[in-house]
Amino acid sequence: MCYTQNRFNALLSASVLSLVATVAWSQSLTWLGTLSGYRSEAYGVSADGSGVVGLVFYHDYDPFRRPYEHAFRWTVDGGMQDLGTLGGDWSVARGVSADGAVVVGTARNAAGYGHAFRWTALGGMQDLGTLGNTWSLAHGVSADGAVVVGYAYNAAFQWRAFRWTVDGGMQDLGTLPGGRESGAFGVSADGAVVVGWADNAAGLWRAFRWTASGGMQELGTLPGYDRSDANAVSADGAVVVGRAFNGIGSRAFRWTAAGGMQDLGTLPGYDISSAYAVSADGAVVVGWAYNGAGQDRAFRWTQLGGMEDLNTTYASLLTNGSVLIEARAISPDGRYIVGWGRNAATGRDEAFLLDTGFPRRGDVDRNGCVDDADLLQVLFAFGERGYRNEDLNWDGAIDDADLLQVLFNFGSGC
Repeated sequence: MCYTQNRFNALLSASVLSLVATVAWSQSLTWLGTLSGYRSEAYGVSADGSGVVGLVFYHDYDPFRRPYEHAFRWTVDGGMQDLGTLGGDWSVARGVSADGAVVVGTARNAAGYGHAFRWTALGGMQDLGTLGNTWSLAHGVSADGAVVVGYAYNAAFQWRAFRWTVDGGMQDLGTLPGGRESGAFGVSADGAVVVGWADNAAGLWRAFRWTASGGMQELGTLPGYDRSDANAVSADGAVVVGRAFNGIGSRAFRWTAAGGMQDLGTLPGYDISSAYAVSADGAVVVGWAYNGAGQDRAFRWTQLGGMEDLNTTYASLLTNGSVLIEARAISPDGRYIVGWGRNAATGRDEAFLLDTGFPRRGDVDRNGCVDDADLLQVLFAFGERGYRNEDLNWDGAIDDADLLQVLFNFGSGC
């Protein structure tokens, strides 16, 4: 504690006079473009909002060949980059590490089979293999990029959820008792908790939560729905989000061990919704729902505000009739939301990056003011490991960088 206090005092005395400033509230909407294609969709965002990944749809213009799609990585500095394929004509990026350096997804190889991949700037697109058959698909990645989850065919042509690591390769996570197939969509920040879907003994999909010690736990479904799947999980693995569904419709849910599966409702006037992503602390959920006119709309849910249409909340950012259709991912602090919508300026469906402006940078306790309370919260956690609100740069360690982020923004919003 003495060392931590001295470090804090040194940083404070050296920096605070020049760093105390009031930072204006900022909100922005960035349409990410389509390269030379006609459509794009975003599926993942880095912790600081500077990196986004997803899918670009290209026109082939050859009537005898189908259009093709490629994975993309967008950065604030470099714009949109086509990540290519594993030798085939198709790829999609589904997830990105907290620092934006590791991208995961699926790409066709030269034989035409889709294989899970892990991409880095230095290594390019790495084929993660399969579970002994033709296809595999990656959907999620841990905060540090070391753990990848998805699903693959086993030798019996059954889909099985997998967890991949550099040292262990691709691990089959099995199924629920009596079930045949499963798939993984999300993973906790440290890679220890995996969520997705699995058949139960009746052959119905059910959301699951997997750990090495507990195996695959069925999370049930909502009343009136006979199936469910889990799309994402909070940083500590305690909060799971997804959808409960049947042959008619679906409802977004948020699950905790204490409260079970909570129905997040829908937008007024309609009865269909699905949750795709959740903030690190489990407090903010984003997804898609029909509005009263039966139109697809991106939503954000919080305990206090319930389900809100992002098109209504951020109407001032939407010009000339642009629309946010699906919210597919959210940054750990809940500030940045990505997905896809209709960009009226170009007349295309495009990936978007929404900066909601909240929480402010350095606002550890999420009260809108960067002050002594935020400094003390980081100070008392200084030197600890783990992905949580005090870890402001989301690198797994609470250290000088986090203290400096509070100091650089000290007084903002107060």
